[in-house]
Formats: sequence, C-alpha cells, structure tokens
Amino acid sequence: MSSRRKSTVIGALLLAVALVSLTRFTKAQGTESQRLRAPGGAVEKLAGGFLFTEGPACDGKGNVYFTDIPNQRIHVWTKEGKLTTFREKSGGANGLYFDREGNLLACEGASRRVTSISADNQVTVLTDRYEGKKLNSPNDLWIDSKGGVYFTDPRYGKEDDLQQGGFHVYYLPPDRKKLVRVIDNLVKPNGVIGTADGKRLFVADAGADKTYVYRIQPDGSLTDRKLFARIGSDGMTLDEKGNLYLTRDAVRVYDPDGTEVAVIEVPETPSNVCFGSADRKTLFITARTSLYSIRMTVQGQ
Repeated sequence: MSSRRKSTVIGALLLAVALVSLTRFTKAQGTESQRLRAPGGAVEKLAGGFLFTEGPACDGKGNVYFTDIPNQRIHVWTKEGKLTTFREKSGGANGLYFDREGNLLACEGASRRVTSISADNQVTVLTDRYEGKKLNSPNDLWIDSKGGVYFTDPRYGKEDDLQQGGFHVYYLPPDRKKLVRVIDNLVKPNGVIGTADGKRLFVADAGADKTYVYRIQPDGSLTDRKLFARIGSDGMTLDEKGNLYLTRDAVRVYDPDGTEVAVIEVPETPSNVCFGSADRKTLFITARTSLYSIRMTVQGQ
C-alpha cells in the first residue's frame, strides 16, 4: 500500500472514530438532559413586554424577583403565577440575591453601588467605593453562608468616569467594614455563584469567553483558579447535584467535573437563571424581553 493511500485510510479511520465518539456524547448528553427535565417539561413563557430582563432570585416562599434594567424596575413572579412590581427607580438594578434575613441585595449598575432592600422597600447602601473611588457598575452577586458578599464589577456601554483601572471581583465581609478586591486579572467578569458548602466560587469572564472556578479560603479570599468551561456566561446558578447552569446562546448545563451534560433552548437569548417555586424545582430564565420557566427533576442548591 502506498504511503498516500495509507494516510488516507488512517485519516478515514480517525474520522470514523471521532464521529462515533461524538454520537455517543450527543446521545449521553440528550439522556442527561431528559433526566434533568421533569416528565413533559418544556420551556414556558410566563411574561413579556420588558426591555431587558436579568437577575432572577428566589425568596424563602418561592416567589421569584427579577429586574428590567432599562426600565429601572424590579418585578416579582409570585408562586401563585402573578406578576407584580416590587420597586421602581431601581438604580439600574441587575443581579439580585436574598440574604438569610429576607433582604434583597441588588447590584445597581447605573447607581454604581450594592444595596440591601428590606421587605418594606427600605434601601441601605452596602458599598459604592473601593479605596475611595467609585465602583464601575456592579453586575452580579452571591452571598456566602457567613453573610459575606461576592460581586462582579464590569461596565457595559459607555465607559466614562471609570475609576477602578479595570474590571474586577470584590468581597464584602459579613461585618461590611472593608471591601476587598479578590480577583484582578479577568477581562470582564460577569456571572458569579458559589457552592452551598462555601468551598468553591464560579466566576464567568464574559470578556475572555471562559468560566473559572476558585477555592474559597476562610477569610473570603480566593486561590487555586482553574478553567471550568470554555465558554463565558452572563448569569448562572447551581442545582442540588452540583450542576452549573450557564447562560449563553442557550442555558448550558455542566456537571461538577466541567462536562457539558445538557442544553436548554430558549426562544430568546437567556441572560440569567435561578431555581424557584415552593419546591425549588422550577428553573426560571430571564431572556431579553421575557421571563421563562421549565420544570426540573432537581432542586436548586
């Protein structure tokens, strides 16, 4: 057999092996996707007519709060299936998260601050500066079991009056006394979420189109950065099995080892996700002008 023909045969064999592996992976991915979805579960549009939805967060009763950034509103999708408005003039609120006391923490991108909003809509500014200089535009956040707050601080749109010299990730300790910069080497950090045991923090670098995982230290600092997924993300969430849900062209689900195991297609490009409803088995998805949901077999973490 000539060397050229031998190379052609070898190439064909390698291609066949690759196609078989891809087919097996696709079938396995499809199987896991069906396992995660409740029987008959499909993406359902709950509400529309917004300008840009973001920041879904579930309270202790199963109601889901979310933001409409350009309209400067925070809305609530109640567990009974009704839409209400929680707050007007939200400061361009983006990411939301509830603390243990039931206060709603918000990244107010336009107001360049992180706030805590009580049930009766009283607003307390938690932080708006680092080393005396204004934050860029706080984007997304996660609260650890101690009450400390991790948040990302990029800027989208006009980049006037930037004072921080870059886009970074910060940690506000439980005592709220001194803001600490914990990541300073990402292009444009966006989504952030930590594991329930407080051991790992996931951060999406939307600017580099990558998602990293860090080890959380007792003082809140981060070490041992590792590449987790070769895609970036806007918002993100975790389920009880440790699967990470990233929002990009679809909701893409990765197992704890960083393998993509499911894809949830949405009619509009998703921006963020959270688990809600009374049993926390409904995945809520903010996607451009609408709010969507899908029933799952797993709970949020």
